Amino acid sequence: LSSNICQGTWENIAHGARLSYVRVKYLFFSWLVVFVGSWIIYVQYSTYTELCRGKDCKKIICDKYKTGVIDGPACNSLCVTETLYLGKCLSTKPSNQMYLGIWDNLPGVVKCQMEQALHLDFGTELEPRKEIVLFDKPTRGTTVQKFKEMVYSLFKAKLGDQGNLSELVNLILTVADGDRDGQVSLGEAKSAWALLQLNEFLLMVILQDKEHTPKLMGFCGDLYVMESVEYTSLYGISLPWVIELLIPSGFRRSMDQLFTPSWPRKAKIAIGLLEFVEDVFHGPYGNFLMCDTSAKNLGYNEKYDLKMVDMRKIVPETNLKELIKDRHCESDLDCVYGTDCRTSCDQSTMKCTSEVIQPNLAKACQLLKDYLLHGAPSEIREELEKQLYSCIALKVTANQMEMEHSLILNNLKTLLWKKISYTNDS
Repeated sequence: LSSNICQGTWENIAHGARLSYVRVKYLFFSWLVVFVGSWIIYVQYSTYTELCRGKDCKKIICDKYKTGVIDGPACNSLCVTETLYLGKCLSTKPSNQMYLGIWDNLPGVVKCQMEQALHLDFGTELEPRKEIVLFDKPTRGTTVQKFKEMVYSLFKAKLGDQGNLSELVNLILTVADGDRDGQVSLGEAKSAWALLQLNEFLLMVILQDKEHTPKLMGFCGDLYVMESVEYTSLYGISLPWVIELLIPSGFRRSMDQLFTPSWPRKAKIAIGLLEFVEDVFHGPYGNFLMCDTSAKNLGYNEKYDLKMVDMRKIVPETNLKELIKDRHCESDLDCVYGTDCRTSCDQSTMKCTSEVIQPNLAKACQLLKDYLLHGAPSEIREELEKQLYSCIALKVTANQMEMEHSLILNNLKTLLWKKISYTNDS
């Protein structure tokens, strides 16, 4: 009997120990979930408050406007009537503020520079360097003719000695005249000068009549509003960066493909990218280089026409060559601008060469390879793959590169158009 009692006692103790262990395990995992969740919320909040400084940006701009320093078509709506307001934050860098906005019931994208971008900085990102004085040029007493000369000199440094720079100067003065009174005020000139330091603004003006360039809606100081794009990523999906870190790259690529449009619509978007490459390749004011050809910088509208979302890393070739040619280097890794503009390191002089190795078209084809081959019709897949790999192999230094460039680009467009020309997506 005593043996049975002891056995029962030990069983009860063991059962209680197991329950205690389960409770401890449950509590541990509960606290772990709470801790991780709190950490993610804290990091997200900290990141948001650091990246999304729209109130600071608006205050700086409106203070300058109300004291008469700057002017522009968006100033009154932003600072007085408040019919231009900032919505969802899209910023990826604290110095480059980006928001979805509404201006008089029209959707747009609002961009604002927290610091002036007067210099190009080498590294993995194109970061503007901090300047102490905002909107200090042109100074009071500057004539319109003198301002035109300033703009002309700036364009000559950025774009090279193009024969038609005077036409571009006149175009800038037309854009700067925000109130359309036929005159450029000092405040408007200060806004225009600040904006001309930004490659995206310059490119929007140069390509204002092109289909794939978002339209400029207005500006105030170096804050500007551009046409809204309905889908702001080539793959139609964006995730918080914390989640991005936890997702394996292979699974991320598979997930991206699940959120793409149908293949004919992808083909139409791809044709748009090829047409944009044509727009910036030896355009009316020289060649521009695409230094970050990633899916997050491309979008499309409800008709599946490609629209550029972010052009801040598309830079004038002349400007880049001047800046990179004398840069000290130990290896080719030191001769990278943005993420995609690479030159080589001359080991005899330990200086970067000026010629970018890969043309825009090759970078675009690299981006489109997986995008187009996934789900491609079987009857064109082999030919499409062949053309894409020929495109990716393009080098700037190759003989007859321009002829090859045009041939490959036209062949790709023709192949895609033929396949979708009789569908609703064309």
